[in-house]
Amino acid sequence: MTRIDLNSDLGESFGAWTVGDDAAMLEVVTSANVACGFHAGDALTLQRTCALAAERGVVVGAQVGYRDLAGFGRRFIAMDLPELTADVLYQLGALDAMCRVAGTRVAYVKPHGALYHAVTDDEGHARAVVEAVVSYDRSLTVMGLPGATILEVAREAGLATVTEAFADRGYTPQGRLVPRGEPGAILDDPRDVAARMVRLAVEGVVTAVDGTEVRVQAESICTHGDSPGAVEMARAVRAALTEAGIRISSFVHP
Repeated sequence: MTRIDLNSDLGESFGAWTVGDDAAMLEVVTSANVACGFHAGDALTLQRTCALAAERGVVVGAQVGYRDLAGFGRRFIAMDLPELTADVLYQLGALDAMCRVAGTRVAYVKPHGALYHAVTDDEGHARAVVEAVVSYDRSLTVMGLPGATILEVAREAGLATVTEAFADRGYTPQGRLVPRGEPGAILDDPRDVAARMVRLAVEGVVTAVDGTEVRVQAESICTHGDSPGAVEMARAVRAALTEAGIRISSFVHP
């Protein structure tokens, strides 16, 4: 691989609560997964995040999630599928308004938290999200884990897709993310994570929590914006990739 995208979950502050350092992270990443108000993010936060992303030439993606502010979108909700489609449409429209005012646009869609995991394997929820994207704007790219059901459904619908890996998360032997709260789920050493991501980009391999080698073909690398030391980790990953001769640029604008 000679090029890779760096993305992060941003715009997740809400009212008096500040989550992450979006301004600093937008100096590092090439794509920003911006919250849409359902799992996190108030209107002013989203407006400011989109404006700052536009100013710095960072591509904006809609990070759509379940309507779950109290749980930060990390709790599965067994929704009727038409309702889920409508909720995704609602979020896309809200974020796109903030992008238009800032002089940019929503370029891709990445589900958040529990919805991200649901659409990896649940065909119904995957189709509900894809239906919203198709209805709203067929030019939008859909982001997900390699082999995720949502990517298969999106390709069937004629949408562009992009695969991602996670810098700060552990992997199971099956190539899925270790559930939060379990041993090895969160990685916090910038040097180790940077070396791990260079190997991912060069060899397409990561080491799972049980020590086995897992093939992970990813076009983008995510560092969670709310993780401790997130900016330091993202900087370390970018520096290591650049030193390895890998160009950092968004998958939307190579």
